[in-house]
Formats: sequence, C-alpha cells, structure tokens
Amino acid sequence: MKAKHLRLLLGDQLNPMHSWFEKVDSDVVYVIAELHQEANYTKHHIQKISAFFASMADFAHQLERAGHQVCYLTLDDTEKYQDLPALIESLVTNFCCESFAFQRPDEYRLRAQLNTMKQQLSQTVVEVDSEHFLLPFEELPSHFQQATHVRMENFYRYMRKRFSILMNGSKPEGNAWNFDANNRQSFKRSDLKFIPKPLIFDNEADEYLQRIKKHNIKTIGPESANVTYPINREQSLLLLHFFCQHQLANFGNFQDAMTVASPYAWSLYHSRLSFSLNCKMLTPAEVIQTALDAYQNSEGAITLAQVEGFIRQILGWREYVRGMYWANMPNYAEQNFLAANRNLPDFFWHGNTHMLCLKSAITQSLEHAYAHHIQRLMITGNFALLAGISPSQVDDWYLGIYIDAIEWVELPNTRSMALFSDGGWIATKPYAASGNYVNKMSDYCKGCQYNVKEKIGPNACPLNSLYWNFIDHNYDKFSTNHRMSFPIRNWDKMSTEQKNEIRVKAAELLNNLDSL
Repeated sequence: MKAKHLRLLLGDQLNPMHSWFEKVDSDVVYVIAELHQEANYTKHHIQKISAFFASMADFAHQLERAGHQVCYLTLDDTEKYQDLPALIESLVTNFCCESFAFQRPDEYRLRAQLNTMKQQLSQTVVEVDSEHFLLPFEELPSHFQQATHVRMENFYRYMRKRFSILMNGSKPEGNAWNFDANNRQSFKRSDLKFIPKPLIFDNEADEYLQRIKKHNIKTIGPESANVTYPINREQSLLLLHFFCQHQLANFGNFQDAMTVASPYAWSLYHSRLSFSLNCKMLTPAEVIQTALDAYQNSEGAITLAQVEGFIRQILGWREYVRGMYWANMPNYAEQNFLAANRNLPDFFWHGNTHMLCLKSAITQSLEHAYAHHIQRLMITGNFALLAGISPSQVDDWYLGIYIDAIEWVELPNTRSMALFSDGGWIATKPYAASGNYVNKMSDYCKGCQYNVKEKIGPNACPLNSLYWNFIDHNYDKFSTNHRMSFPIRNWDKMSTEQKNEIRVKAAELLNNLDSL
C-alpha cells in the first residue's frame, strides 16, 4: 500500500461525518491502530479496552466499505514501536508519504506527542479540527483562563443564547435558565416498578480479549465475551432514540437518585451515551436536537425540566469541562490544594466493604464499567475527598474503570469536582457530605450495617465522623469561604468533648480504611 498522504484516526475519533470522508481519495491512507501506550498508560476496565478496539475495528470496516484506503494495526502490529510518534515516523516512510495529518486530540499528552512530529518529519504535518464540539477550539481562551474560576452557569447561559436552544428570543423557555432544583428527587417504592430495562448490545469481544491477554495488558473488571456498549454510529443512534423514548421523561426528576431495589439500578434513567459521544460516533449537536424533538413532539409527556436537565449536561457541562481542561493543562494534573496523600483503599478494586453505598457503586462500576454522575461525585468521590486520598490515585481509578473516561473529561471531574484539588477553579466549595446526603438520595442506608444517624460508636456511619474531621482538618482553608460558613458554624458550636470524640473516631477509621 502506498499513498501521498497519511491520516491518523485515534480511538476516540470515530466520526463518519467528518469532512475527511466526504470523498474517496486514492492518495490518502487512514491509519487506525491499537496502541500499547494507550492500553497501558493506566489500568483500564476490560470492557473499556474491548469497546474501544471493537469500535475502531468496526469504523475501519466502514471506511473500507466506503472505498477508503485503511491501514488497521492490531496490538500484534504495533508491539515493536515505543510510542505513537515512532509508529507514525515508520508509516510515513513505508508509505512514501508527502504529508501527515491528524485530527486535534482531545487529550493534552496525545496532542503534545503528535506536535513533535512537526520537528521529526521532513514531510508536511497538518492538524485539523475533529469537527465535534459546539464551541470552536480557538475560542476557548476567550471563555477560560488558566487557574481562574469560571462559573458554569454563566457559560451555560452563553451557550443557550449562542445556539438558540430552549430560548424564546432573548429569554429562556419557561422563564428559568435551569430546573436543577427539580432534579433532586429520590425514588419512592412506587417509582421503582417503572424504571425501564436498559438497552444493551451483544458485540463479540473474544478476538480483542485474546489479544489483550496475549500482550499481558493489565485490566480491571470481569472478562465478558461481549461488548455491551455501542461500537458504531448505528448502535449509538439506537441508544439515543431508546433514551428519548423510554427514559427522558423521567431523567430530570431522578438524575441524582440512587437505589439498590431495582434490577436496573445501574442504569436507571441515564442515557449512557457518553462513550458514543466521547468516541464521536454521535455529535453533541444531534444528541441535543434529538432530545429537543422528543420533547416538542411528546405532547407534554416530557416536561421542560426533564429535557433541560439533560441538555445542560451536554451543552453546558461537557463543553465547559473541555474548556477548563485545556485552559489548565498541563498543570491540572499536579493540583492538590488539600494536600491529600492517603492510599486508595483496596476495596476500590474489589468492592468488598461493609459500607453499602460504596459497595454498590464500586461493584456496579467493576461489573459494568459505568456509574452515573452522582455515584461518581457523591459516593466514591465524596469518600475519597473525606478520607484524603491521593488525587493521582483517584485519577487513575476513575480513568481506568469507566467506559467513557478520557482524560479531558475525567480530570476536571476528579480533581475539581470530586476532590476540590484545584481549590476552586470549577466548584466554589468542596462537594463534601455526611451520611445524611446519601440517606436522602438513596436507599443504601436502609440495608447498611452502619447507622447513618450516629457520628461515633462502633456502628456509626463512617461518613459522619470523616465529614466533620474533614471540616476540622481544613478549617483554615475553609473559614474564609462563605459557602462553607454553615458547616464551619456547626463545627464551632460543638463542645470540645464532641470534637475530640469525632477526631478519635475519624483517626481510627483513617488508620484502618481497608477494614471499613
């Protein structure tokens, strides 16, 4: 195979509608490669690696069927190359190419690697846009500045206005910018019988599992002969329409809720479209428009609060997190405002803990490579925050275990939202909570051996003493934060005896995290 132009497609650049593919050019060869550096830079969930490899292979077949030249390289083929630049340099030489082009990576480290090709290659090197996000890359600096707090709500309102989404002229539809206050319901027993069975897929994975084993790729989670997530645009569209038909009508109400009392507790009313979006099999614009169409054609079955809550995640949060990521890299990964340094407990890798909230969220994550945003933020994330777990270790866990975890979206969610490691670039206060929050938003506490009402004592919920110890330990850092004034005042009101009892209990827990 020879070609004048080599074009690279990364595993999260599987957009069949990219302008590259508008016409077939015999002078162009597309390279899609299973890379050892990507399989090994953290310990990934087996479903995650299998899903990426299956999606990449399916996309390569799509391009070939459309008449494009494709060079698909497996782990067997790429084993001898030290890294991505070494592979590209070899391919450009072997194909006798005049140019090398790549779509701008979403991850800083990959863009840095590919930019080195401009110095290493004598051929022309071109970076093009991935044509995926709503806000153009070159406009990010006008909205996001390094180490600077940017209020998501303001950015979200700007995006609503700019793209005329849920707007009546210059005013928001329903005369409110968001309905977040309506999106915090927990499940009643009568609600549980209506939770829909999730749509899952049956994509064979044996070929990829064999290669992963052959090359000794270390993974998380149980092996599965099938990839249950969409691996192409067709399946992704099926999942999108399933969500709009069966889940969107209740998404907003229950987007923060958690339960163990349903066989579908792991999926609930969540779309699970993030893998398809992050791999660019779907665009955010079409996801938003499809949800809007469903809302407008539902004759009131889907309310404004439901669709706005969903659109806020795509139009607001997803675009916002991308902007914060690029504004703060590469220093983002070094932030540790609270000086957290404890090791991640072993039960994060197997789920064997007596705390039912953590057991449920971690076991679900291990089984499905998925947990919804509140499970990530307010269960595993909250525990890691209160326990002072090293942000780097938490980063690695989140980045590896979740099907949709790519650094540009994982890092801000972990460092900023879950762990407050940036000191307030995104969140204006740490999202710290005692057992009361878990009890309010779930039924976890009802079946737990710990008592959510107690702070101390052998059966007290560990989150309670850890929460107040967290306030005490970071008192000086939080005392000037007006959003932390309420817990600070409550801590100040406690007697010296109460404070000491909490400190002793918390120290006991922190010294024995693996036994919880």
